[in-house]
Amino acid sequence: MNLDLNGKSILITGGTGSLGQKLTEQILERWPGVRRLVIFSRDEQKQFQMNMKWPENEYKAIRYFVGDVRDYDRLVRAMQGIEYVIHAAAMKHVHIAEYNPMECVKTNVLGAENVINACMETGVKNVVALSTDKAAAPINLYGATKLCSDKLFIAANNIKGWNPIKFSVVRYGNVMGSNGSVIPFFLNKRKEGKLPITDPNMTRFNISLQGGVDMVFHAMANAWGGEIFVPKIPSYRITDVAQAVGPECEHPVIGIRPGEKVHEEMITAPDSFTTYDLGKYYVILPQQPVWNMKEFIEKHSAIKVEEGFNYNSGTNDEWVGVEELRDLIREHVDPNFKVEQHA
Repeated sequence: MNLDLNGKSILITGGTGSLGQKLTEQILERWPGVRRLVIFSRDEQKQFQMNMKWPENEYKAIRYFVGDVRDYDRLVRAMQGIEYVIHAAAMKHVHIAEYNPMECVKTNVLGAENVINACMETGVKNVVALSTDKAAAPINLYGATKLCSDKLFIAANNIKGWNPIKFSVVRYGNVMGSNGSVIPFFLNKRKEGKLPITDPNMTRFNISLQGGVDMVFHAMANAWGGEIFVPKIPSYRITDVAQAVGPECEHPVIGIRPGEKVHEEMITAPDSFTTYDLGKYYVILPQQPVWNMKEFIEKHSAIKVEEGFNYNSGTNDEWVGVEELRDLIREHVDPNFKVEQHA
């Protein structure tokens, strides 16, 4: 990876979230000469907790900015002198977004517009926005707002004019162990003896926090502007997660919540016409790139996927089973995780 952030200035929106904290850890560890690292979020309590872990008086590059992506003026103030922006702020809980739709739109769509405009106004050079598998063929408001956000970031490359700024997107599935995800939820519920299953056929893509961070760094280093990067990652069955966490528990089926899918997609069949295989990742290219497509294909040894190809968690060819899930939980979520011997 030819990314060097020593001497550079970075801002992370939603920087107090699970991925934001992992990004912070990795940036400070890999590039101790980073000039400035701004953690921008509206959660002052999490900023307080992060400051205990990475205090400003010890980590001279780090700064904590309380702010909301809905507030354009605050974004402009925070982005003064910033070169890289990682946009991780979002309202992400599906059922909460269904109940509070306009709040979701304000953060995920209007907030994305604010980030784009603030970046172009302040001389930012490189922007990577985080997406989700729920943005592909969305059936819930969260997915629809993230699809809209993706479109805004991709289209920003066409309206920047002379500005050399690059906007790209990374899209991936459920992050193992992130706040609000199923594994921490099951780990907490198993002491009650019941792990509720929404649908026994449900599947999800799975990526570690480290995998998500590596994707962001890949996009920062390699994006030409307008790409949606998609990782090749395994799927799991929700029943296998329940079996891995609590084999001794009851697993009652409670039904799908509003806005949920049985299976998730990251690349739809209509996307296949502009999707290429880069080896470790797929990439959905913009329909109107601002660079030479032939040069991009040659530079990345990109191979066009077949027309009609789709990348679906239910038809994936790579899976993690019960024992591997247990190993991953110990590695990425809880090193002290154990199951009963009779399981």
